Amino acid sequence: MPTCLVHLLPYQADPAVYFQPVRQAPGAVLLDAGRPAAARGRYDLLSAWPVAELAPGQGESGAAFFARLREQLEILGPAQLPAGVELPFAGGLLGYLAYDFGRRIERLPEQARDDLGLGDAVFGLYAWALISDHQARTSQLVFHPTLPAAEQARLLALFEEPAGEAEGQASFALLAPFQADIEQARYAEAIARIQAYIASGDCYQVNYAQRFRAPYQGEPWQAYGALRAACPTPFSGYLTLPCGGALLSLSPERFIQVSQGRVETRPIKGTQPRGHDEQEDAHNARLLLASTKDRAENLMIVDLLRNDLGRSCRIGSVRVPELFALESYPNVHHLVSAVTGELAEDRDAFDLLLGAFPGGSITGAPKIRAMQIIDELEPTRRGPYCGSLLYLDVRGEMDSSIAIRSLLAKDGVISCWGGGGIVADSAWQAEYQESITKVQVLLSTLERLYRVC
Repeated sequence: MPTCLVHLLPYQADPAVYFQPVRQAPGAVLLDAGRPAAARGRYDLLSAWPVAELAPGQGESGAAFFARLREQLEILGPAQLPAGVELPFAGGLLGYLAYDFGRRIERLPEQARDDLGLGDAVFGLYAWALISDHQARTSQLVFHPTLPAAEQARLLALFEEPAGEAEGQASFALLAPFQADIEQARYAEAIARIQAYIASGDCYQVNYAQRFRAPYQGEPWQAYGALRAACPTPFSGYLTLPCGGALLSLSPERFIQVSQGRVETRPIKGTQPRGHDEQEDAHNARLLLASTKDRAENLMIVDLLRNDLGRSCRIGSVRVPELFALESYPNVHHLVSAVTGELAEDRDAFDLLLGAFPGGSITGAPKIRAMQIIDELEPTRRGPYCGSLLYLDVRGEMDSSIAIRSLLAKDGVISCWGGGGIVADSAWQAEYQESITKVQVLLSTLERLYRVC
């Protein structure tokens, strides 16, 4: 099998050093582990100038689009890494699936208004990547065997030059504070409607979200830097969009990882705010760990994901090695579980995505009915929120996020979403506050960049 070329570069803990020179290039993408502050992530992965760019066509099903993505991986060709090199990507696909890509997998109503004008998915096919391994403390350029020698030389020269200040970078600023799209009274009505559906046996849990928006000017990359400093998380990412603008994600949640045939998903369900001091913080963490309501919500989604993974995993291999673990971030504590499995011999990562997208932790249970209710009650489509940022390489390796704590900067407006799982005993006031608490650090950080015109 052809072997990738790997070139060692000076190690950088901050991916901005290497991403800065390519941030405005076509198809520029950064998958960011949030180091050095976020301790759980291992790799940063960035690239630009894709060989091809792919988006689903009008009326194209999810299965048909994934078939086209498989073909593109075959066109790029198989490759392996040199012996002894342990990296997650050897060339392949990088991009996003919007939450609304789920409409290409399941038949859903068309009630929520689409006012974002964002495609359901965009992927680039990349023949190179710069990968920093924060465990081994290395930064390396990986070239797929098909990448022309002249392009290899250009990229080596680009990244071997000392990083300087960005030239011509327009300062990012909000032009007004964030405003919620949904008034409190309408939020309360939606929660009551969900609980009526639960009482009638339609569902057990529905994830309901609201959107916050503000006008902005300048370069979104600057906003991402400020957000990353305030809220480092292990599944962060920055993607430039073909239509202009960018996706900015500060997600703590893994969707699905495939590594050497082993599958893992880590759903988040259960939230408490961080305390103002050490004593209050520890108290809030104990409250979350002991919460019957949050544990029940988490368990519902674990059961849903066991079923989703079971569609593509070897029979009997699906396990729950971690249940109700505490993970803490700058603004919140979360309750997190892990579901694992072994990929069946006749299945691949695309099959996993078809069987599990969108993630159950951000829909509710049962999934399809919950998605129907979301479309009825949320006034606008979610776009990138609760979708996924991911890579999938020529070897079949994949990792993906659930795009919570994520923002869309497009057409002079930056949008951010917050939500939570609604169950029979949810109090709408507490759920409303939780939807704000989850994204407060993001909103507050950008509002400090507010410019009065």
